[in-house]
Amino acid sequence: QVQLVESGGGLVQAGGSLRLSCEASGTFVRINDMAWYRQAPGNQRELVAGITSGGRRNYADSVKGRFTISRDNAKNTVYLQMNSLKPEDTAVYYCNVDAPGSDYEFGMYYWGKGTLVTVSS
Repeated sequence: QVQLVESGGGLVQAGGSLRLSCEASGTFVRINDMAWYRQAPGNQRELVAGITSGGRRNYADSVKGRFTISRDNAKNTVYLQMNSLKPEDTAVYYCNVDAPGSDYEFGMYYWGKGTLVTVSS
């Protein structure tokens, strides 16, 4: 009952920037934590950045100082601003949100289908 639509991926040269967006829609009473994960070919999916409903942020060490996660609660949207991109950032990026449909539900996490980011040398 919750759908996540990511956008903003594409092909960019090293040193460039991209801004990813993820909008949630469907049936839910609130959105708690929101996060971005990524999965490179042959690798496990890893957490890139997360943000709580109160605005507390955390980042993977590999992206600190380059990426910024933010959210717009009025639009049910989470963003990932990616600067100084490196070839090793190449991956499919996935949005993940905790969006319970009632006050009796907990840990209702949903995944987007992913958006591809390719960084060339």
